[in-house]
Formats: sequence, structure tokens, C-alpha cells
Amino acid sequence: MIQLNIHNETSRLRAVVLGTAQSNGPTPTVEEAYDPKSLEHILAGTYPVEEDMVYEMNAFEAILRKYDVKVYRPDLIKNYNQIFTRDIGFVIEDVFIKSNILPERENELDAIQYIIDQINRSKVVRPPKEVHIEGGDVMLWGNHIFVGTYKGSDYKNYITARTNMEGVAYIQSLFPNKIVKEFDLIKSKLEARDNALHLDCCFQPVGKDKGIIYKRGFREEADYMYLVNLFGKDNLFHCKRNEMYNMNSNIFSIDTNVVVSEKKFKRLNNWLRENGFVVEEVPYAEIAKQEGLLRCSTLPLIRD
Repeated sequence: MIQLNIHNETSRLRAVVLGTAQSNGPTPTVEEAYDPKSLEHILAGTYPVEEDMVYEMNAFEAILRKYDVKVYRPDLIKNYNQIFTRDIGFVIEDVFIKSNILPERENELDAIQYIIDQINRSKVVRPPKEVHIEGGDVMLWGNHIFVGTYKGSDYKNYITARTNMEGVAYIQSLFPNKIVKEFDLIKSKLEARDNALHLDCCFQPVGKDKGIIYKRGFREEADYMYLVNLFGKDNLFHCKRNEMYNMNSNIFSIDTNVVVSEKKFKRLNNWLRENGFVVEEVPYAEIAKQEGLLRCSTLPLIRD
């Protein structure tokens, strides 16, 4: 049995589901694009190829194994994108929550069923149909659960809006003793530089008291200020617009002092090292073209 245990974003990682880029399928058509960044690269003819993405994910897996992390991979589905496991489910404390994802991605959940089968059945839940929520929008921090959402009345028009207010209410109902704080995120169907697909595209805690943030990812300044007041401005690395576009806030913590980051994130990686972090650098720029990075391709199961 897998004894789930996730109380924050940064404690020592013991077990994780890492997606796979193998048999990733052909480049999507314009109509099949889930997000503006993929669309941009489809149109430009620069959409990532399988060989490069497999190489990048292998480099990431090697670092996880270097730190003795148990790494699970999804069962392989031929010609299917299975990179972003963070979208399909997530763990809060000892509960595995299956996401209500875009219907065409449902098979991704089936591919990790062999892992879910190793979890106590009473600890696996699936929200009702009207509840939309994906793991990239959910973060645990002390007595807080941060949830990214989109409050616009045109929610249903945005394929980039992945978590609704029903999702926020659902998390609150499951964890009534937590402070569930929602953040209204900027969405765009056409400009990736103005689209916070998930909360982890514009914010992520690192270490014990630090964080990475992009102010313009939030529709309301009050939401941004909530995090500034909670963490302290000096403890936050403020991304620039292009750094947000390149996914600087989507690195991944193996421990409170160890992070995995993209090797091109020079300014961020220097800041992390100056603040006492061990920064394990990997190439992940090809996967980033799909508007996801290191955090997006992981589903942590156990942290100390």
C-alpha cells in the first residue's frame, strides 16, 4: 500500500508520479491546442519533438533518483500526451483527489490506475461533474490551501480556465479546518504571456519561507498582496513577463533546500543559490513550449 502524505510543497520528497513523453503522438492541429503557448509553437513550426522531450524527462528522473525518490511512471498509451500528471490528480494530506479534466484527457487517469489501486480506497475521491479542478491550481502551505481559479462570467469560454469556484468550495468541504484561499487568475486564449494557465504558472512557494511570484498573473492586486503579506516582499522572487512566459515559477522542490530548475533560468537560479538552495539544473525548455514545466509533470504522493 502507498501511504499518502502531502502537507506542503517543499518537504523531503519520497514518492512521485512523473509523466512520460514516450509515444507522445503527432504535433497537434491548431484546433487541438489546449493552451496559447502550444498554439504559438504549432503555428511557428517549433512544437517540441518526442525525442527531445524524452531526453528532458529522463534528465529530470535521474535527479529524482539521485535523491532516492521512488518514481512511478504512467502506463504507456500509444500516440498520447501523458507529460503533465499534475493536471490529472493531486494529494492533500492523505487523500488522493482525481481531477475532472478535459474529457479528451480522461485516458491519462486510467494510465495511473495501477498506482491508485495501491492507495486505501476510502482515501481516493472524485469530485462531482460540475466541480472543475486541476492539480496545477492547488498548493499546500502550512494551514493554507491556495487554489487558483477564474471568476469571470465567461469562464466556460476559456479552455485555459481549469478550476472553477465550485472547485474551491469542494476543497473547502473536504478540508474544513484549512484556510482555503482562492486566487483569481489572468486568462488568455491567444497570448501565453498573459495567461496564467494554473496558479503554479504565476506563483510557487520554495523552501520554508520563500516564493516565486508574477504580479500580473493575478486579476486582483489584493490576491497578489495577500501572498506578499504572508511571505514578505523580500522573500519573494518577482518574475518578469518573459520569465513567467518561460515558466520560472514552475520549478520543483525535492526538499526544503533542494530544487530542480530549468538551466536557462539564470536570474532565478542565482537568486535561489544566494538564498541557500541547492539548484539541480535540467534542460526542460522543449517541454515548456506546452505551457508546463517541472511542477506540471509531477504528482507527489509522499513527502516527509
